[in-house]
Amino acid sequence: MASKYDGLSRIIIQNVGGKDNIISITHCVTRLRFKLKDESKANTDILKETDGIVTVIQSGGQYMVVIGNHVPQVFDSVISVGHLESKSALAGGGEDEGSGEKQSPFNAFISIITSVFTPFLGVLCACGIIKGVLALLVAVNVLSDQSGTYNFLYSLGDAAFYFLPPILGMSAAKKFKIPEMEGLLLGAALCYPYMLGAADYDITNLFGIPVTMPPSGNYTSSVIPIICAVAFAGWFENKCVKKIVPDTIKLFAVPLITMLVTFCLTLWIIGPVASLISTGLATLFTTINTISPVLMGAVVGFFWQILVMFGLHWSLVPIAMSNLSTVGEDIILAAMIGTTFAQTGACLGIFLKTKDKKIKSLAPAAIISGIAGVTEPAIYGLTLPKKAPFFRTCAVSAVAGAVICTMGAKAYQMAGMGVFAYPEFVNSKTNDISGMIVGIVVTLLCVVASFIVELIFYKDNAPAKKENNEVQAPAADGSLAAEEIAAPITGEVLPLSEIKDEAFSSGALGNGLAIRPAEGKLYAPCDGEVTTFFPTGHAIGIQSKGGADILIHVGMDTVQLNGKGFTPKAAQGDKVKKGDLLLEFDVKAITEAGYSLDTPVIITNSDDYADVVVTDSKSVNHGDTVINTL
Repeated sequence: MASKYDGLSRIIIQNVGGKDNIISITHCVTRLRFKLKDESKANTDILKETDGIVTVIQSGGQYMVVIGNHVPQVFDSVISVGHLESKSALAGGGEDEGSGEKQSPFNAFISIITSVFTPFLGVLCACGIIKGVLALLVAVNVLSDQSGTYNFLYSLGDAAFYFLPPILGMSAAKKFKIPEMEGLLLGAALCYPYMLGAADYDITNLFGIPVTMPPSGNYTSSVIPIICAVAFAGWFENKCVKKIVPDTIKLFAVPLITMLVTFCLTLWIIGPVASLISTGLATLFTTINTISPVLMGAVVGFFWQILVMFGLHWSLVPIAMSNLSTVGEDIILAAMIGTTFAQTGACLGIFLKTKDKKIKSLAPAAIISGIAGVTEPAIYGLTLPKKAPFFRTCAVSAVAGAVICTMGAKAYQMAGMGVFAYPEFVNSKTNDISGMIVGIVVTLLCVVASFIVELIFYKDNAPAKKENNEVQAPAADGSLAAEEIAAPITGEVLPLSEIKDEAFSSGALGNGLAIRPAEGKLYAPCDGEVTTFFPTGHAIGIQSKGGADILIHVGMDTVQLNGKGFTPKAAQGDKVKKGDLLLEFDVKAITEAGYSLDTPVIITNSDDYADVVVTDSKSVNHGDTVINTL
C-alpha cells in the first residue's frame, strides 16, 4: 500500500548509496539506523537538507537518519519501497517487536504462517485463477482435460501448489534468518522424485531408522512440515552451527550441517508426528459419523479449513474414498463443500467493507479462486491474518455441513472443487439430482451468510488510538493547554546543548533538558498515556492530558544494549499518573558497558506552544517541576 512517505523513502535509499550499499536497517524511537558497506557513498549533505529529515549522524559504525516520532512509518515505507525485507534487522518479527507486546503462542503461529505466505500471494492468486478457469472450460466441454493445451496450462496453474514446500522454504528462510537457498533446497528435497513413493525407491528408513510419510504419501503441497523444518534450521544454524564451525570452512560446512541434520529430523520426527495426528483424526471422525451424521457434518464443516491449513485434511480423504468404493456414497465430501463458499462470501464482504487498498487489491483474485475451490489466497491473504473472519467462516461452514447432512445430501463420486464440486451430489445410479440442488442452495446461502457477517463485524486494523479523550485536551481556542512537566529522574540537570548527540543537542527534536541520573528509576512526569515504549526499554514516549508529547531517552545510543540493564514497569498504551514507576535501569552495568546515561527529556511538539520554559535548577528530584509549556 502506497504511503505518503514513499517519496522521502526513495530519497533516503538513493542517498545512502543505494540498496546495494545497505547491509542492514533498523530503527529506534527517532531515527533510522543503517549499517552501510561504504559510508563515503552516502550523500550526507543532501539528506540533511531534505524536508522530513531532522539531521544525519554517523557514529559507532552506524549511519543514522534522524526522522522524529513518525520513524516507524518511514521505516515501513523504506522497507516496502526498497524491497529491503531481507536486510531489515526487524525481519521476521519487526512488527511484533515494534509493538512492545509479547504475542500469545497462537498469535505468533498465525503471524509466522501469514508472513511466510505474504511474499507470493499475488502469484498464488494467479495460479488459482488459472486452475479455476481450466476446470470451468473442461466442465462446459470447451476444453478436454486430455489435450496438450490443458496439460501445459494446468502445469503452470498447479505448480505453485504442488511445489509449496520449496516456495515456502525460501520465504520461511527470510523469516527465520537463514540463507534463502537453504530453505529452498530443504523444500525441494521433500518434493524430489525419490520422495514421491515410487515403487523403485526405498523410502522406508533413513540410516536404519523407520520413516513414516504423510497420509498423502508425499510432502508435495504441504505447508506445516517445511515451515517447522526451516524454523528448526534457523535456530540450529544461528545458535549452534555457526558457533562451532571454524571461519575457514563456514562457507560450505554451515549449510552442509544445517541441511543434513534438519532434513533427517524432518523425516524422522515431523513426518511421523503428522501421521499420528492424521490417524487420530481419522479415528475421531469415524466415531462421530457413527454416532451422528449431523454432528459429523457440523464438525467437518467447522474444522476442514483448519485441517487444510495444517495439511491434515488428508486424514479424512482416505475415509471418503473408502466410503465411495465400498458403499457408493460419502458424507465427508458433502459436509465440507460449504467451506470454500463461506471463504468466498467473507472475501466479498471484506472487499466492500475494507478501506485498506492492499486488502482490496487481493480480494478480487481470492474471490475468483474461492469460487473455483482454491481458498489459499483467501485464507492466507485475507481471513487468517485477521483471525476473527477466519473463525466466522468456520462457524458458517459448520452450519452448512449440518444442514447438508440433515437434508440427506451425499457425495457419490469424487469431483472438482468449489462450483465444480456440484456433480459429486448426482446419484449416477438413479440419476437423482436432488442432492445437487441441496448443495447449490446451501453453498449460495453460505456465500450470503458470510458476506453479511463480514459486512456487520469486519473491521480494519485501526491505528493506535487514545482510549480516553482527556489525554489530549486542547484549549478552547485550539491551542494546547499550559502544563507543568515533572522530572522523571532524580539527578543533575544539563542543558540539551551539552548532549553528545546532534539530534538532541541541536534542539531539532524539540525543546527540553537532560538529566544525568543519580539512581536507576524513571517515573511518569505527568498524568497521561504511554504512547511509545521501545522494546529495548531505553526510550519512552508519553502524551500528557494537556497534549504535550514527551520523549524520555535514557542514555546515548543505549539501543545497542538490546534491553540489557533495562526493566520496564509499564507498557505501551498504559494510562499513567504522575509519579508512577515506569522503568528501572542498572546505572552501573550501563556505564560500565561504555554508554553515557545523560537522559534527554524533550517536548517533541514544542512548535505547537508559544514557549517551552525549562528549569534553571542544577539538580532535581523526580516529581519536581522542570518544564512549563505555555
